[in-house]
Amino acid sequence: MSQVKLSSKLDRPVDNDYDHMLGPENAEITLVEYGSYACPHCRAANERIAQVRDQLGDRLRYVFRHYPLTGSDIARRAAELVEHAKDTKAFWDAHIALMTRSEALTEEDLIAVASDLDVPLPDVGEASEADERAKARIQADVKSAQVSHALVTPTFFINGRRYDGPWDESSFTDAMLGGPSQRLQGLALDFAGWAPSAGVLLLLATILAVALTNSSLDAGFLALWEQYLSISIGGAEFKMSLLHWINDGLLTIFFLVVGLEIKREFTVGRLASIRSGALPVAAAVGGMVVPAILYVLLTPAGAWSHGWGVPMATDTAFAVALIVMMGNRVPAELRVFLTAAAIVDDIGAIIVVAIFYSGTINFGYLAGAAATVAALVLLNRIRVYNVTPYVLLGVVLWACVLASGLHATIAGVILALFIPTRPPPNLTALMVQADAILTTEAQRSGEVLRHGPSLPAIRALDAIHDRLESPADRLLRNAGGRSSYVVLPLFALANAGVALTADALTAHEPLMLAIIVALVIGKPLGLVSASAIAVRLGIATKPDEYSWRQLIGAGALAGIGFTMSLFIASQAFPAESDFAAAKIAVFAASIVSAILGVAILWNADRRRGRGSP
Repeated sequence: MSQVKLSSKLDRPVDNDYDHMLGPENAEITLVEYGSYACPHCRAANERIAQVRDQLGDRLRYVFRHYPLTGSDIARRAAELVEHAKDTKAFWDAHIALMTRSEALTEEDLIAVASDLDVPLPDVGEASEADERAKARIQADVKSAQVSHALVTPTFFINGRRYDGPWDESSFTDAMLGGPSQRLQGLALDFAGWAPSAGVLLLLATILAVALTNSSLDAGFLALWEQYLSISIGGAEFKMSLLHWINDGLLTIFFLVVGLEIKREFTVGRLASIRSGALPVAAAVGGMVVPAILYVLLTPAGAWSHGWGVPMATDTAFAVALIVMMGNRVPAELRVFLTAAAIVDDIGAIIVVAIFYSGTINFGYLAGAAATVAALVLLNRIRVYNVTPYVLLGVVLWACVLASGLHATIAGVILALFIPTRPPPNLTALMVQADAILTTEAQRSGEVLRHGPSLPAIRALDAIHDRLESPADRLLRNAGGRSSYVVLPLFALANAGVALTADALTAHEPLMLAIIVALVIGKPLGLVSASAIAVRLGIATKPDEYSWRQLIGAGALAGIGFTMSLFIASQAFPAESDFAAAKIAVFAASIVSAILGVAILWNADRRRGRGSP
């Protein structure tokens, strides 16, 4: 699923002839700070930087870049003042003076530093050429900070990578010395911050599954997924094969994330208003209905006809990854459109699985599931914002849904609907409260027989932290990464393996043709036709930022079914030979759709307009 990913890389490399720098040019460690002289946190971190420089010596190069507090006139003037320094020594003398003269930056500090530098205060008299150079320098630093996603002051970058850890001396030192664990963590964060990473990982898992299935290790690889894992409590035992634990258990996390994203989009996201959501909703409906119809028309009557749900869904990870990798050839608005349409696709796929691809219903367990849902409703209504009881009830719900005959993954979507959201927090009030707690604790830090913050203070800070984010948003943030980087790759590894032999194709040509045509032709045909009809009828409007040809390219990418197509195929085709043929067809259709989509978008006409296709 789609996740917002901000780069953690430094935008502008350190320039030895331009940047304000302390330490050797060839130092192995470079620490860059985006800071403000009026920021109390920058002033507090200044002492930590001094301690780290004392410890690391010539191994460290420290660089300071301006990021004056927004709306603070004195912060801007202080930054402009130090830029009038005649040399490096004068700059750092002024820098230290502004950071340390008083507890908070004052006009008297500016006057004293201006006197030391022998320059007039900024904004006094007519602007000189030096004043203009100072303003341009600061603006360049601010732009660099914004592009580097320096959201607060101070923001630190260690060897070009943003550091989000604690500012105490030992944490700084550990991060900068960069042991194997820190380097591995940094590489993982870089990969996760790369927008197409989820799609790339899914592709690698698929290639590995196919390669192992068609190698001498195939017997052991296939036998691995048939191993049983059990949970025993007293005399009771619950066991499933590893494949079922992944498809019925872990995949529930994926559906939980889908449900949370659906909930977000329909409450505060792109589908919150009729006008903004009409076009992707119409496109998604057309992209589900037309492929299903084509599949039914091309498939002979019999067991295969039950697979009409296979070509209905779009794999968001692959489709969005391809769009991102094409860069500015594809407008951001088209990515928004395709992501929103894929979310509606997910809703349709979830409904289809719940109604048409579940087993025999056990009404006793279904009643237990209904009672669990009632408990979730009660928790939501009485405004319980602790996630733990929802998760515990979610486990009970999953067990009841699994035993009832419905597909267990539906429990994830149902749980997502009742994870509570909250009104936006009053950030000002929370920050004042946190500052008061930290100030009080800092004043007591030197007391006898006291080693750290008090337990009530820690609890109060925990409560503030919890209020900054709604339970639904927090769960989505924590579960989203696990879904993209653990659940989906494991699902692909367990399900994508197929023996590429002539036997797998024998007598399955009609089934494979139906899936391929439905995905490659039916998806773009349904998506674009429904969009055009909605625009022509005035139900929706197409943004000017992308053309109809680009919309057709997005429709072609929507033919990448993969994850949900494989999942529905596993439910629709109990015969192993049918499932193997369906997997090959889904692979082939997804590859062709990807090639067509990229080919259309690569040289698409970028003329903007609302005209008809």
